Amino acid sequence: MTEQLSAKDWLDQGLKTLARRGFTALKAEPLAKAMGVSRGSFYWHFADIGAYRAAILTHWREVAAEQVIAELEAIPQGGDALALLLRRAFSARLALERAVRSWATTDAAARAAVLEVDRRRIGYIETLLRQAGFPADIARGRAQIFYWAFIGYALSEQTLPKAQQQAAIDELLRMAKR
Repeated sequence: MTEQLSAKDWLDQGLKTLARRGFTALKAEPLAKAMGVSRGSFYWHFADIGAYRAAILTHWREVAAEQVIAELEAIPQGGDALALLLRRAFSARLALERAVRSWATTDAAARAAVLEVDRRRIGYIETLLRQAGFPADIARGRAQIFYWAFIGYALSEQTLPKAQQQAAIDELLRMAKR
């Protein structure tokens, strides 16, 4: 890596490290070593490890919710954003999701970030269901059910055979249509 790292480079490396090794690995020295630079580069961008961890949580919110929603909003009229979202969510590798949620069990700031992302995601799913013609109360209930299913999937770490996983996704899609 070059010596001219940006704060985003550090944050991206932090998300990779978080997904692979957990929140306790978010330390300046090991991160700098992994990136092939001195700790001085880290401290150029972040006052301390607390500031870095706060920035990691902000970056995760952006990557895990806002960027996904922006991509779905860019789908041309007539595209099925909800179907795409469900297929993506239930086909993704979710080590980062598990790592942030694990962090949230011991850290108030991480817990607040997770709750914020949960609210944003559920609200967006509800919006998609409302746009699909569901009444508000049904859209709200189904959004919560879909999200609970996603969280269960994300935390399970149990891989399903491809055909079984596809059958589960197809059933969720049927629920999204009726």
